[in-house]
Amino acid sequence: MLSVSNLSVQFGKRVLFDEVNVSFTEGNCYGIIGANGAGKSTFLKVLSGHIEPTSGQVHLEPGKRMSILEQNHNAHDAHLVLETVIMGNRPLYTIKKEIDALYADYTDENAEKIGELQVQFEEMNGWNADSDAAALLSNLGIPEDMHYSQMVEMDSKLKVRVLLAQALFGNPDVLIMDEPTNDLDYETIHWLEHFLAHYDNTVIVVSHDRHFLDAVCTSIADIDFGKINIFSGNYTFWYQSSQLAARQRAQQNKKAEEKAKELQEFIQRFSANVAKSKQATSRKKMLDKLKIEDIKPSSRRYPAIIFEREREAGDQILNVEKLSAISEDGEVLFQNVDINLSKGDKVAIISKDSRATSAFYNIISGKQKADSGSFHWGVTTSQSYLPADNAAYFQDDINLVDWLRQWTKTEEEREEVYVRGFLGKMLFSGEEALKKSTVLSGGEKVRCMLSRMMLLRANVLLLDEPTNHLDLESITAFNNSLKNFKGTVLLTTHDHEFVQTVANRIIEITPKGAIDRYLSFEDYMSDKSIKVQRDKMYEMAIAQ
Repeated sequence: MLSVSNLSVQFGKRVLFDEVNVSFTEGNCYGIIGANGAGKSTFLKVLSGHIEPTSGQVHLEPGKRMSILEQNHNAHDAHLVLETVIMGNRPLYTIKKEIDALYADYTDENAEKIGELQVQFEEMNGWNADSDAAALLSNLGIPEDMHYSQMVEMDSKLKVRVLLAQALFGNPDVLIMDEPTNDLDYETIHWLEHFLAHYDNTVIVVSHDRHFLDAVCTSIADIDFGKINIFSGNYTFWYQSSQLAARQRAQQNKKAEEKAKELQEFIQRFSANVAKSKQATSRKKMLDKLKIEDIKPSSRRYPAIIFEREREAGDQILNVEKLSAISEDGEVLFQNVDINLSKGDKVAIISKDSRATSAFYNIISGKQKADSGSFHWGVTTSQSYLPADNAAYFQDDINLVDWLRQWTKTEEEREEVYVRGFLGKMLFSGEEALKKSTVLSGGEKVRCMLSRMMLLRANVLLLDEPTNHLDLESITAFNNSLKNFKGTVLLTTHDHEFVQTVANRIIEITPKGAIDRYLSFEDYMSDKSIKVQRDKMYEMAIAQ
């Protein structure tokens, strides 16, 4: 279906890909993974023709159509929403516009041409184009009354959904998507997972959402050392099997037959668990074909994220009474929120509006005043906050050792070797620790913030979209550390796996109060009575 041969990509002296040969076949979904900077997005741009390789070639089977999720959200501002979706099938859209133009200037001479085009249009299922596009938009949460709006009038988060509908429109033979779940809510992501899991053609996707990769992928394409290796199975299988293979490689004395037996048992156990899971799909039958030789150790470096507490908190953690927040333009973000947190709570704070959750964290961390209500932290608690926007922490042009020193408390902690220890755990070792704080990438800034949190040794962690900008290795290490943390956690994240495996309580804040349940995230989202309550609360807010 789609292949690359002898592909090399080089920018200056930096070699991203070196003589890569790989094929993507029909009926499979490939998750492209790799550390930050490995070239995931660049590879997709090469496949789609937006970047020319230094050498080698990309070959798409003749007669096949490729569709790419558009990254320029303003590219179609001059068009209607429905028209933008249909443009996803460029050949069909071109014929449609040509027919419209001929009808607008109808003559006997062009009647025959119109007839020929209409035959082609019918063969491409063109007469159903409007209804098919409308169905995609509705499934992605774009209401019918917006289908004939101008794209320039659409909110940026809704534009993302329209462009996703454009990529999916017309059943493309090869579908290429870079971070398709960005700015989507959980329900829309779930719909997309279901759609792609049953998609018959070729899908190639880059995503940092492990749950999404597990739900849709039949194979993982791992970018490492300028090469791309494809492994059968989803992301969790790749991660667990590569970790197992790495442990086995370290066990020099273990016999080959014992290692083979252990790997085979792992494959069988994983396949059985997948078949029983809620996420099981027909695509995951691929796991039945897994072979021992598919399993290889990864050379990935995982940060050592270890949250320790200076002291253990008492039973009273946080009491919130009648808390409310209003946006700058006068919109109620949340109101009359009552919360009482106890020792051992790991809470997911969720909302339909990300401004609401960020305002909540800013209020309880003392960064912002509430419009009404109050909150009180337990006297034995100490808090550490990871905000969604961390720009304020990186204003001073100082190196990372001096940057982290700002939060040390004793002379011993200020010692360079002590500070470097926390930076080293987040992969800032050697000269990396002397980087200026003002030139860091988004992912590097978050890793610095995590170094700071580990240094503070708080017993309550406040995390607002903590996985933003992180690579899969950092997200996995972060996730595991929070599962093991003995203190209290409040977190907001769009990472399904993160919230499902960490939170034991869900609190949804709305303009009409809060919904508070001791449930797992999946159980919360699938509870029909909660959905009815949520919809009613938002309807009441809109009515006012």
